Amino acid sequence: MADATRSAEPAIEAAFAPFRQEGHALLPEGTPVLDAHTHLGVDEDGQSLALDALLAALDEVATDARACTFPLHDPDRHPGYRRPNDRVLRWAAESGGRLVPYCRLDPAEDPVGEAERCLARGARGIKLHPRAQAFEFGLPAADSIFACARDAGVPILIHAGRGMAPMDALADLALRYPEVRLVLAHAGIAGQGMFASRLSDHPGVIYDTSTLSPFDIIELFARVPAERIVFASDVPYGRPAFGLYQALRVATKVADLDADELRMLAGGTMSAVLDGADPPAATPPRVPEVRPVVGRLLRAAVYLHSAFASMLAGGSRDPARALPWIAMARTVCRDPAPGPAGDALDRIDASLDAAERIVLAGGSTAWAAIGLVHATMVFAATEPAAVDGAGPA
Repeated sequence: MADATRSAEPAIEAAFAPFRQEGHALLPEGTPVLDAHTHLGVDEDGQSLALDALLAALDEVATDARACTFPLHDPDRHPGYRRPNDRVLRWAAESGGRLVPYCRLDPAEDPVGEAERCLARGARGIKLHPRAQAFEFGLPAADSIFACARDAGVPILIHAGRGMAPMDALADLALRYPEVRLVLAHAGIAGQGMFASRLSDHPGVIYDTSTLSPFDIIELFARVPAERIVFASDVPYGRPAFGLYQALRVATKVADLDADELRMLAGGTMSAVLDGADPPAATPPRVPEVRPVVGRLLRAAVYLHSAFASMLAGGSRDPARALPWIAMARTVCRDPAPGPAGDALDRIDASLDAAERIVLAGGSTAWAAIGLVHATMVFAATEPAAVDGAGPA
């Protein structure tokens, strides 16, 4: 099996090379990268990430890339994430300055006491996960946590992704504490429209890009200022290199950010927030709410969205479940009249040919197809359309 894995590696690297090269080209030279959302330790869902693995994942972006990090939903979390928090603080101290530690809190287990303990030991932010801890933001403890963050001058990062009930109470809380710099994780998809509307005048709300769908990030750029959006990967559930590629593709090909704005997206805004500053002054959203699309590329992207989701669905994940959807996307690429989308469809087809081969080869390397399908989906979803919608600009 080890020999089979080694023999597959050159083909996998070749398949990813165009995306890696483009990702590096999209990042302005010399840009410091700071991933706003990463984890360390073990999770009761089976995921895990060690210090050396996180640093290696950051190295795929740049050898000096940094990250904000906090514990996973560790089975050893009681009481109040004390031991996982201590481990993250220790690992951050061993990282040579590359990791910025946050403390994770449980509102039911002395959250302010744990926050104060960790902040005194070097934590620079707070993480809350209302789905994992099964709480809502109307709790008195939530007010106490926000007051603690306000007094300490540190940001709070909150899970605002899938699996959440309506989060209007969080918006209420944020408006009561305008001094607190709030990071809404996963592009705020649990209530993106509600957050964008209700918190439009909040001076310190930012959104991280750690979400699987490029369409969520495109719509985020249509609803909130670009200055309020920061790159994040959610590793180990994502990877920094893929997450940054997605953020940069949307930012350059759809939102048309300039080099200075890309630097803020990739790490500048989050660095400023960690230093106690407010995000940069807001400007109107950069993406129109009604946008031209290339129909052929949209069809390919939607099929690849289904392919990506099918790999990860259910209790037993299986890359082979993506094959019918990959095949459907390739039918789009074989259109005898591709129009102006022809070059883009050729690139998509070549990538999907490699993805099929990787999946059909089986073994542990088949999982590499997940990242390849996702990168290809991002490419298809973000190729610019001409104003008349006829094809790529």
